[in-house]
Amino acid sequence: MWGRARGCRCRGPYSCRGVTAAPRHEGSEMAEVLVFHHGYGLTAGVREFAERLRRAGHTVHVPDLYEGQVFDSLEEGIGYAEKAGFDTITARGAAVAERLPAELVYVGFSLGVLPAQKLAQTRAGAKGALLLEACLPVAESGGAWPQEVPVQIHGMDADPFFAGEGDADAARALVEAATDAELFLHPGDRHLFTDSSLPSYDEQAARQVTQRVLGFLDRVK
Repeated sequence: MWGRARGCRCRGPYSCRGVTAAPRHEGSEMAEVLVFHHGYGLTAGVREFAERLRRAGHTVHVPDLYEGQVFDSLEEGIGYAEKAGFDTITARGAAVAERLPAELVYVGFSLGVLPAQKLAQTRAGAKGALLLEACLPVAESGGAWPQEVPVQIHGMDADPFFAGEGDADAARALVEAATDAELFLHPGDRHLFTDSSLPSYDEQAARQVTQRVLGFLDRVK
């Protein structure tokens, strides 16, 4: 049931499914990235995003935290996460990270920010964090933001989730507190605009996110 990608060192029930990591060339200095999916589950759009990073030469791990389930609506997906427990979803992400090197860049899409931000704040060795369409108050994820960890945050300025539920405020506070932090507010009201497989996808804004993400990875690798 649980496949493991060639070149991926994930093991266990939350290993990467159907993902092939880019081969590393001897002497290359590319980032190693751990991507956590959003509330729908591990969609084709999240896989496509990971593949873009992989084509740029980075090693990318994309674990499935939903035990193989992808939902047709965000409400259904969040319902699954609530039933499983958000702490359980975060713990599944942490279990994957423990089987990988410490020097990771953590990427979270919306719900996936829960494990991504937690690990970036609390697991020693993090190279960076990319928080897409969500951000938590730093106090909820393990205290102060580690000053050696750069972070980049993206969201839409009228997204009812990101802008309307406090995430944008948490992102601004994080940018103020961190040594190396960027917040990009894209015009629009869509949530999960970065997922090409969803109706909420915004191609132009998503392209800008990908360009800035790749620039971030080139800088921190």
